[in-house]
Amino acid sequence: MLHRKVGDLMTTAVVSVRRDTGFKDISQHLAEHDVTAVPVVDNQDRPIGVVSEADLLRKQQSQPDPGGHQPEAHLPPGDRAKAHALTAEGLMTSPAITARPQWSAVEAARAMARHRVKRLPVVDDADRLVGIISRSDLLHVFLRRDITIAEEIRADVLTRTLGLDPASVTVQVTDGRVTLGGRVPHSSLVPIAIRLCEGVDGVVDITNHLGFDVDDTRGTPQP
Repeated sequence: MLHRKVGDLMTTAVVSVRRDTGFKDISQHLAEHDVTAVPVVDNQDRPIGVVSEADLLRKQQSQPDPGGHQPEAHLPPGDRAKAHALTAEGLMTSPAITARPQWSAVEAARAMARHRVKRLPVVDDADRLVGIISRSDLLHVFLRRDITIAEEIRADVLTRTLGLDPASVTVQVTDGRVTLGGRVPHSSLVPIAIRLCEGVDGVVDITNHLGFDVDDTRGTPQP
């Protein structure tokens, strides 16, 4: 099975800024390029942090309410420092959590969840910035056509990997939900087939209606 990697899904035209890029310039970059965050890179184009809209908004968050309806915001020390920062170095969240082009979509999604970030700068073997991967980029795997998913399951999972007769197993895919039917020779193949199908890009769910001829955990023929 050919899984699309981070390198296939990432955006390569990355907008980045330097340590000394000013607050207003960062804001303009976000607006002009319709992005919500930019990596901060050093002189060797290695990411050292990320500045997001949330980082910039701390400046407004720290200001008194002009209408006097809201009490003064009490920010943690780190947020107070960002609220008064004027350059990317003071505004950024660091260190930058990065990904590699060869990572799978699963690895990238887990890194985002673990670090509670919405995007990851992607770096090469020299840690230089080569792209950026966002949560919306990862969702592209679920845009695959149902017929493409079904063909991959029949050809790669059932025939090439498990060596099954494709006529013995039915595969139906609707909106990424896979239904498996028919029979396989041994019961031990059922969980393997399900696990392999779950790993196909674009699969949302598996419904299993597979039967089997022999329970090879007991050696008992099935009707």
